[in-house]
Amino acid sequence: MQARTANLWGRRSPFFAWRCRSWLIAVMGLAAAAAANGQAGPEQKPLLSEQAFKNVKVLRGIPVSEFMATMGFFSASLGENCTHCHVEESGGDWAKYADDNANKETARRMIGMMAAINKSYFNGRRVLTCYSCHRGLDRPKVIPNLVELYGPPLSQEVEEITAQDPKAPPADQMLDKFIQALGGAQKLASLTSFVAKGTSQGYGDTDKYPAELFAKATGQRTLVVHTPNGESTTTYDGRNGWTAAPATDRPVPLLALGGDELDGAKLDADLCFPTRLKQALTEWRSGPTETIDNRAVQVVQGRTAGHRPVRLFFDKNSGLLVRLVRYTDSPVGLSPAQIDYADYREVAGVKMPFRWTVTWLDGRSTIELTDVQPNVSIDTAKFAKPAAPAK
Repeated sequence: MQARTANLWGRRSPFFAWRCRSWLIAVMGLAAAAAANGQAGPEQKPLLSEQAFKNVKVLRGIPVSEFMATMGFFSASLGENCTHCHVEESGGDWAKYADDNANKETARRMIGMMAAINKSYFNGRRVLTCYSCHRGLDRPKVIPNLVELYGPPLSQEVEEITAQDPKAPPADQMLDKFIQALGGAQKLASLTSFVAKGTSQGYGDTDKYPAELFAKATGQRTLVVHTPNGESTTTYDGRNGWTAAPATDRPVPLLALGGDELDGAKLDADLCFPTRLKQALTEWRSGPTETIDNRAVQVVQGRTAGHRPVRLFFDKNSGLLVRLVRYTDSPVGLSPAQIDYADYREVAGVKMPFRWTVTWLDGRSTIELTDVQPNVSIDTAKFAKPAAPAK
């Protein structure tokens, strides 16, 4: 996976890499919580793709965040950067992304072809995606590769646990072990808020940028990363979520989140104050033991309110969570996001990960905390809808 990620990034410009890192912080790196006990405002309607962008002909009627996830799915499937389907000048001008070229027209036809195949042969179920054929290549392979055929088998990641493994411990048992490993339910209940400082670093970046994190167990969280172009902010008030970033880094500087992003935000918050983790997901089941970095992990799966699978990987010895994989829907397929947790330290009697790395289809970003202040008063204004960045 690391080799593939490095290969994809190697084809991208530093300008594109910085934009992707900012989009990660804004969309995938949002950690939030459940209801804010009446403090949240009315539910926000997400901005749709055709409202935000020009010349959208096929991917209409979907939220901007889902539209961007689709672009990431294209990039990962073909192993190419954005300018492959857009004009070269788009690397420095968001408006140029609306211009047409032959590759964009081909992409539109391929979306139609894929939808037609799924409708005709799979009763409308999304069985075929861009990745099914391309597998990181701009043109699908048509001839079997003998080296792959007779070489060492490639590791295949289990995408979904379809049934409880009879040899695995019940999911409830692993979740209880996790709570105990963090310090126990009583200690966890005593943690009601925290303010943290640290750094954020994108994959391939040499610099780390200051980051601040504000969180309340009542369902509010804000992450602010101080980038060279201005502040990149992600906010969740217990019901609604927003992202804000400089216009140089994102095509939509202020964006309301919805759908799978909000489901993911709620789950991330439950993991910050995890006494409600069992209730956060449904259809819990355990799968077979896997290995991460030469240590055995027990895989447990649940489902979000949107019925997306979420897999959690617990260290079999310590019981601590070391990885989480969840998905965001798009018209062409599910986009995975992986969060790796490390460097657990005790704060007010509760173990917390001081480093987490978020990996998604177009890159990776790592947050490292240097200081955490527990049970402090936080102004509710910290969780309000961010102001739109200046153009």
